[in-house]
Amino acid sequence: MDIKTVGVIGAGQMGSGIAQVMMTAGYEVLLNDISQDSLDKAVAQIDALLERQVSRDRMAAADKAAAMARLHTTLTLSDLGPSDLIIEAATERETVKMAIFEDLRAHLGRDTILTSNTSSISITRLASRTDRPEKFMGFHFMNPVPVMQLVELIRGIATDDATYDTCLKVVENLGKTAASAEDFPGFIVNRILMPMINEAVYTLYEGVGSVQSIDESMKLGANHPMGPLQLADFIGLDTCLAIMNVLHDGLADTKYRPCPLLTKYVEAGWLGRKTKRGFYDYRGETPVPTR
Repeated sequence: MDIKTVGVIGAGQMGSGIAQVMMTAGYEVLLNDISQDSLDKAVAQIDALLERQVSRDRMAAADKAAAMARLHTTLTLSDLGPSDLIIEAATERETVKMAIFEDLRAHLGRDTILTSNTSSISITRLASRTDRPEKFMGFHFMNPVPVMQLVELIRGIATDDATYDTCLKVVENLGKTAASAEDFPGFIVNRILMPMINEAVYTLYEGVGSVQSIDESMKLGANHPMGPLQLADFIGLDTCLAIMNVLHDGLADTKYRPCPLLTKYVEAGWLGRKTKRGFYDYRGETPVPTR
């Protein structure tokens, strides 16, 4: 199938990033959210990011204008139904995603491919709530989408070859690299990354090191570009906790038990950069460790 139109559900950080890379690659994009404010902010952010590329001579002004003309928004989920490809990028809660796919069912085109940007939830289980499990798969972008080169493609138990091949072609058209992952909790990246972050939180929780010493140790001792606690703040501590719970519940292994300190931060509403406090306090000019 030749993809020309793409529907993106969710205008948050991931959804807006997905919309940006799709429209700049030549696809007509319809971005959906339940909040007009979120849609307006997403469009303004995309416009600002592309304008920055123009100012740095990385994009022609005419190309930017053409890309922005390919971006459309809607508050009505059913408007996405006729799209060739739909990418769900709503909040990382299975009940929310299930409800979205059920609401879409009656409005989908015959050949529409459904995908989810979920970072850990079972693709097979999500697909089972649709009328087209063979045309459903995981399409997991990394954050920030315009910068990160990897896309995980996850087949559910029923995903057919044509659907996979079509999504692979889209990834290639974006100039990104696809990694095929099996449908197990966390897939590849988060199966490895999140337990590392969780272990860093345990290291802090047990008093082995401070926020600063843990992050400096991994940056300078393991050549990581960003410390694990700084990275957790960037991802969002609520997202980290949700993924750890999926790993713990899905794999039934105590090594995936979320650290109580991570849970406490989420309960406090200290979710990282997006709330201005997490393992660092971002309310001043320079981030300050909170422990």
